[in-house]
Amino acid sequence: MSATKTAVPVIDPSCSPGGGSCFAPADAVISTLEDNRPGRLLDRAERLILGLRLTLALAALCLVAVAGAIYFFLPASRGVADLVAGAGAALVAIPVFIEAWESLKDPSLDGISERLIGLALIAAWATGDLMTAAFLPIIMTIGHVLEERNMLGSGEAISALTRLTEVDVLRLKPGGGSEVVSGKNLKVGDIIELRAGERVPADGIIRQGSSNLDIASLTGESVPVEVGEGNEAPAGAMNLDGRLLLEVTRTGEESTVGRIIALMREAEASKPPLTRMLDKYANQYMMLVILVAGATWLISGSTPAMLAVLVASCPCALALAAPATAVAAIAVAARHGILIKGSGFLEHLAEVSSVIFDKTGTLTTGDLHLAGVEAVEGVDPAVLKQLGASLGAASNHPLSRAAAAAVPKAGRLEIEDAREMGGFGVTGQYKGEVVAMGRADWFGRLGVMVSALPAHVGPIAGVSRNGKFMGWLLFYDQLRSSASAAVQDLKGLGVEHMVLLTGDRTAVAKQVAAEIGVNEVWAEMLPEQKLERVLHEIKNGHKPMVVGDGINDSLALRAGAVGVAMGTHGSDIALASADLALMTNDLRRLGTCIRLSRRCRSTISVNIVMGLAFTFGLVALAGFNVLGHAAPIIAAILHNVSTFLGLGNSGRLLLFDETGAAGAAAVPPTPATA
Repeated sequence: MSATKTAVPVIDPSCSPGGGSCFAPADAVISTLEDNRPGRLLDRAERLILGLRLTLALAALCLVAVAGAIYFFLPASRGVADLVAGAGAALVAIPVFIEAWESLKDPSLDGISERLIGLALIAAWATGDLMTAAFLPIIMTIGHVLEERNMLGSGEAISALTRLTEVDVLRLKPGGGSEVVSGKNLKVGDIIELRAGERVPADGIIRQGSSNLDIASLTGESVPVEVGEGNEAPAGAMNLDGRLLLEVTRTGEESTVGRIIALMREAEASKPPLTRMLDKYANQYMMLVILVAGATWLISGSTPAMLAVLVASCPCALALAAPATAVAAIAVAARHGILIKGSGFLEHLAEVSSVIFDKTGTLTTGDLHLAGVEAVEGVDPAVLKQLGASLGAASNHPLSRAAAAAVPKAGRLEIEDAREMGGFGVTGQYKGEVVAMGRADWFGRLGVMVSALPAHVGPIAGVSRNGKFMGWLLFYDQLRSSASAAVQDLKGLGVEHMVLLTGDRTAVAKQVAAEIGVNEVWAEMLPEQKLERVLHEIKNGHKPMVVGDGINDSLALRAGAVGVAMGTHGSDIALASADLALMTNDLRRLGTCIRLSRRCRSTISVNIVMGLAFTFGLVALAGFNVLGHAAPIIAAILHNVSTFLGLGNSGRLLLFDETGAAGAAAVPPTPATA
């Protein structure tokens, strides 16, 4: 029985508690890689092959039943019975030999089962045991189809996600009036109207109205999120009770749903480290089985015993032990608003011994606001604010966005040749003069003398023009309500070492660290320095989880044992550099990640022990000829039992549920100037 498909159901992200089955087939995650039409689990060729194998198996079963009846009721017609049994054996042997041949092109643990069954069939044919030659592939084929049946449920994970945005929506025409269009035909810049009960078809910014959005299908947050003008609305969210005008900002693969689909495809397509290790020794395992089977035949002289050894040694249970569990864990993580790019990171998560946090946008909301300005003598505060906003419009940094938001677009200056200097600030030209906004220590490199730092416990940025310092922009931020609880949760899991890395000032960093319970603080850090600190943690024997959201965090995210990006509001570079993405702002999901990973690892261990126990036990029974003449058939049946026990144990992981913990969005942020 081939283990080429991982038959573990995935949580359907469109389901709601108590609203029916939430299980969708895991293979749906990668089905659209082969067939672009939504709603398809297997492509046409796969469906035809599976149907053909099942049809041949059922036809062969009928022939075997006829042959058995002839053997029993007409003993004198044994030749006819052999002919009928041979016909049945031939029907099911052809697909087995084809798959065994195909598996030789890419030797792995997945194809060993087909090769071993092929060898058993050849041996059965050679010894004239035609009933066994027919029964073996029938039993294994039926078992294979039952595995696939777990993937042929009524819903598909990808299709369920796609359906979240495949809705009709009212699009406003530029010249007045409106038209009904499909969500998949929307373009960036379109203005759409959403009434209560309608689903958001694409990522956008609310331009008019206020409402509550249900984002449980995306993040697992059970409490609706209150939104208004200027707030973002992710694709797939449900508008509960208000009328909204939404400007589309991202569609298709660039939208929130598109990102989730892409991450799920990438995660399911990857192999866990244990599976890769087993694949590495697949050929050696094959040779060992052949030697054991040969020795069994030489010692016992029993062909059924030899055939039983070949069948019992099929490594389906071992081949599925890790992938089945990993896919189940990825599905559960998605239900909690955690997107895991590769199943290998599940094992790394279980071994995390330290956590490194970014500050702005990670421990704080990143929703910065300009609190005020402090201009030097002779500088108009309004001009300082205007210039800062104009420079901020050229950058994606949270401080820059906050500065830009403080002045309407019509009131900003026309900055030319704007450039963002990663970790430092922004430069440009205005009327032929060099203008800059950024960190206090950066102006020294620019040859600009700055004034004394203001007595402001919060983020600040300086502004200069033509080599002269103009003053400071003062910002305020809010600490995430879940930050302190997340730190305590991680400590409860045995992760005691916590580090705060930030490019902000020391006073601000220390205040945030004191509020959430982090002891080690490194402030005023550049991206390269953040990377050095992460590498230092690794050198000291730690396996750090790095949590960040900005461009400045991308190097550190890539270097950590596990990189976690704040996927909802994080930069694209941070998301690409990380191994996991939190689609919710609830930092308590970090503890969920580790608990799920540890549960996943223990489930894999149980599956392996159970698979090995069944395999060795069956081989021992077959080798000592305990099972008698029906040994191959009994071994095939018990082999399938062991495989389904492993799948069932992996399926238990789907019961893991921490979505009852309200997301951070459901709790007002903690006021803080940090």
